[in-house]
Amino acid sequence: MSEPKAPTPAPGDTYKGWLFKWTNYIKGYQRRWFVLSNGLLSYYRTQAEMGHTCRGTINLATANIAVEDSCNFVISNGGTQTYHLKASSEVERQRWITALELAKAKAFRMQAESDDSGDESTPPAAGQGGGARNSEVQSTLRTLGSKVEDLSTCNDLIAKHGSALQRSLSELEGVRLGGETSEKIRQVTERATLFRITSNAMINACRDFLALAQAHSKRWQKALQAEREQRVRLEETLEQLAKQHNHLERAFRGATVLPPSQSNPAIDSKGSVPGKGDASDEDEENEFFDACEDVQEFITVPADPKYHRRSGSNVSGISSEMGMDDGTTSLDEQSMASNPESPQSQEVVPVRKRRTRIPDKPNYSLNLWSIMKNCIGKELSKIPMPVNFNEPLSMLQRLSEDLEYYELLDRGAKCQSSLEQMCYVAAFTVSSYSTTVHRTGKPFNPLLGETFELDRLQESGYRSLCEQVSHHPPAAAHHAISERGWTLRQEIALASKFRGKYLSIMPLGSIHCIFEKSNNHYTWKKVTTTVHNIIVGKLWIDQSGEIDIVNHRTGDRCHLKFAPYSYFSRDVARKVTGVVTDKDGKAHYVLSGTWDEKMECSRVMQSSRGGENGADGRQKTVYQTLKAKELWRKTPLPEGAENMYYFSTLALTLNEPEEGVAPTDSRKRPDQRLMEQGRWEEANAEKQRLEEKQRTARREREREANRSANPEEALIEDSISDSPLKTEEVEIATEPSETTDKTDTDETSSDLSLSTETLHGSHPPSYSMEGPYGAPVKSGHQDSYKAMWFDRCVDPMTGEPTHIYRGGYWETKEQGNWDSCPDIF
Repeated sequence: MSEPKAPTPAPGDTYKGWLFKWTNYIKGYQRRWFVLSNGLLSYYRTQAEMGHTCRGTINLATANIAVEDSCNFVISNGGTQTYHLKASSEVERQRWITALELAKAKAFRMQAESDDSGDESTPPAAGQGGGARNSEVQSTLRTLGSKVEDLSTCNDLIAKHGSALQRSLSELEGVRLGGETSEKIRQVTERATLFRITSNAMINACRDFLALAQAHSKRWQKALQAEREQRVRLEETLEQLAKQHNHLERAFRGATVLPPSQSNPAIDSKGSVPGKGDASDEDEENEFFDACEDVQEFITVPADPKYHRRSGSNVSGISSEMGMDDGTTSLDEQSMASNPESPQSQEVVPVRKRRTRIPDKPNYSLNLWSIMKNCIGKELSKIPMPVNFNEPLSMLQRLSEDLEYYELLDRGAKCQSSLEQMCYVAAFTVSSYSTTVHRTGKPFNPLLGETFELDRLQESGYRSLCEQVSHHPPAAAHHAISERGWTLRQEIALASKFRGKYLSIMPLGSIHCIFEKSNNHYTWKKVTTTVHNIIVGKLWIDQSGEIDIVNHRTGDRCHLKFAPYSYFSRDVARKVTGVVTDKDGKAHYVLSGTWDEKMECSRVMQSSRGGENGADGRQKTVYQTLKAKELWRKTPLPEGAENMYYFSTLALTLNEPEEGVAPTDSRKRPDQRLMEQGRWEEANAEKQRLEEKQRTARREREREANRSANPEEALIEDSISDSPLKTEEVEIATEPSETTDKTDTDETSSDLSLSTETLHGSHPPSYSMEGPYGAPVKSGHQDSYKAMWFDRCVDPMTGEPTHIYRGGYWETKEQGNWDSCPDIF
């Protein structure tokens, strides 16, 4: 059955048709459907595949087109892609050649224009009417220019084919009548046909050019007239703004002698700021958030419009109180008006300029399998790792990176509603994972007693302190306090499971966030981090699990679900969903987003059972919600981040040398500093020295503890101090783990170092320490080390043993007296 002939290719149009493509020596040429559009040649097995599956695409801008014989031709882009194609006839082949040459010329011109002009032709990002019209005019001009170039290309082709036709005719005149006559006549006929095809293409291009010129001439006139009118309006608006600016300056100067309530009567009387919150109500009536369609727990649908009818004096939605979109201005200005200690009334202090680059990561080769093959089934804290697997930051600094998006807590502190505040706390919880998406390097495991301070009081209003409070099991305590009314504290230990293909990291410990104004106390735990393709392939990181955020004062809860990545899932990757409920279990907000990009929330107007059944057979809850509001969006990584361990802007500053910090600060750690400078061999040697120094200090503490607890045994130990078996015997008695693995580590080797067995099964707990609350504290190991800046106690809110900041660090820093700090480096 013959296929209908493809139309003559017109410049700029999509050209489609059947061609035979060489596949392999077994199947030979196979019939495929080819589509030429926008400088790209794509092919499919059938026309039906065009909607979902493309078998291959080649860019004609850099491709070479060569004719082999009467029906065959080849398209190649330099070796990576080569298509051997065959048409059904020479005429059909020439149609494709003509269309391909036109498309190649156009694609080459577009690429050259893009390289030369850069972003000059990009429409304004503001999306104003003038910018849109200007973009339309520019687009039309580019289209017309492209048509002119098509005409030029067609003209060249016509001249080429015309010359060939003339040569054939000349040859015909010199040929004697005989057997060659019919062959020459056939050639002349074919060339005349080709000439006609090209002429038709040029005629079509001329027709398109004329049609476009006629269609857009009136539109250009209207657009230019609108631009003139808009320019006049802008000039009038600028004049009015200048007058208002002078008026506000005079009002501000006069406000210094007036009470705060009368400082700006012009704004208060006009009500320009409060009215801003209601301006978008009409826009919100028909926009809804359809979140979490595939989540087992719930479905969201548009709410009834009656829920949107709100009076201007009683706006209770999240858009009027949370710092988002139009609500941001209202909330911030109201908060500043009610706060006599507003930043505007304080003296402006110059902000320190932080660094924006670190040395590029060296390209060192390493046989990963030679190291990791001995790790399977073992506790990773017992395996020495070279710095080649690390990034030049410690685990304490990575823990401080949780404050990357501290503004979410600042905005949460301003909320009047605890449920709205919960939304910001949930967004802050998710945002702490956004820095991990490309960070496959392992941070340095801190030395016992190592600290890290993050003083951003001038820039951001908060300061943070971390300390490594335990080494077996390894644990770090973190305390951050903000002038804007919130405190964050946590103690994090890490359990790990390595199974060859992947590594699972389970953070243990609770995170606490307390807001001073409302006394709301939130707690939650972290989810599991999984590093895939440990042995073979490209490393990639996934976060999965569930988080329950609890407000212990009100009973409000937020249940977040981090969906694990699945190749077969139709949902977006790295998806996070959640529901905010009150103490009675009633849902108020629905959260949705991804942990590497953004989080949004929608207010729930009504909920009901009766949705489609989930995977477990239970009915889903249907939530009717308002339009989604963006809570958080990830800040793009700095330029060149791929060469700087994918560090964020904050991460680049964490290891920046700083005066006045404690001698135990991570910035002063020599192996980490050497690695940052690219001197990895020296860093490995320094790392081994620090490990041995820490092991020696630990053994000495244990001997001192044994002497204090058992004086008689201490005398016996002293009496045999000259024995060559002494070291071995003491290690057997006091630290069984070191006899089973002499690498007791790499004391700094791994942040993936706490196993469940170590936590719950190895040693019976002892009650040897007492916290500030007077409660006995469990000690999971016999090390007598006591943290420098944190006290171990039982948390009064969760009942878990933890370390809480006892104070004194910042006062010691002001005095500049660090004599009490140990020498760990």
